[in-house]
Amino acid sequence: MAPTLTEVAQRAGVSLSTASRAFSAPDRIGPDTLARIIAVADEIGYRAASPTRTDVVRPTATTVAVVVPDIGHTVFASFVKAAQAQGWHRRQTVLLTDTDGSADREREVLGELQGRVDALVVCAPRLPASDIVQLAGDTPLVLVNRSSPECDCIVADSEDGIRQAIDYLVALGHEHLAYVQGSPQSWSNQRRVAAVEEFCKARDVQLSLLGWQQETLAGGHAAAASVIATGASAVITHNDPMAIGVMNGVRAMGFSVPADLSVVGIDDSPLAELASPALTSINVPMARAGVLSLDLVFQRANEPDSDIREIHLPTQLVVRASAGPAHDRVFRPGRESR
Repeated sequence: MAPTLTEVAQRAGVSLSTASRAFSAPDRIGPDTLARIIAVADEIGYRAASPTRTDVVRPTATTVAVVVPDIGHTVFASFVKAAQAQGWHRRQTVLLTDTDGSADREREVLGELQGRVDALVVCAPRLPASDIVQLAGDTPLVLVNRSSPECDCIVADSEDGIRQAIDYLVALGHEHLAYVQGSPQSWSNQRRVAAVEEFCKARDVQLSLLGWQQETLAGGHAAAASVIATGASAVITHNDPMAIGVMNGVRAMGFSVPADLSVVGIDDSPLAELASPALTSINVPMARAGVLSLDLVFQRANEPDSDIREIHLPTQLVVRASAGPAHDRVFRPGRESR
């Protein structure tokens, strides 16, 4: 059986990605390490395979770690699936790490990955951008849903989607809106809160800004009573699972969606169409962000001295059945949801 690159890496005491670079991009590793790898390869008779296709560009960044806060969330699953597909197209290996929304775990994970992979993509991070840049060191880095002047970034323009949502609700006659926040460590949440405050003020709409909840169905369900207590006729939540949780919660209290409360989510995840009623939501193109993140990694690895890039992606309100005209709400205990 012919010797493999894995055997070379093991005998040379290096990672598989480092051994691969010795043959694909030898200028990216130290001379002593390169000499040791080549010596081991010669000793066991390993020969690097020549590409059989001339139309495939071999990337410098062969192993890319993608870090997300919650792979169970359909939005992040969509992001990862698209990133993996693009990595396959570029002949890159994509490794996935889930931090469970924890800033401490994110710090630990990034510290472990630095130097062990060729590039990092960090999606919706909980740590400050400056901390992530420091932890990444010389490893090419792309941030998604976080902006930094120190590395390549992909940012969704959620402000415009929120503007569309508020204008739509105002056109339906809503004069009092509530907003349910996500994690205080979420940079996206901070931007969304600021946008909701700005557009409600500009349109003379009363806003009830509620405290943060877990970004889950349970978190939305827990927020439902607070939403009803504000007297708002419509609510926007940080994401779709929270919006569906609010709908479940208010129905359990005897209210109807959208007759008593209009509900708008953010992300336009696959859950939005499955909800009952179907959820009006702001589409955030996370699959597109997954593709672009691998493109930026590829470009940065091959053009390390090029200018920092920040890509902005548009957002769009998708109207469904969960938002309707404003009505005076009268609560009658025990009433069935319409």
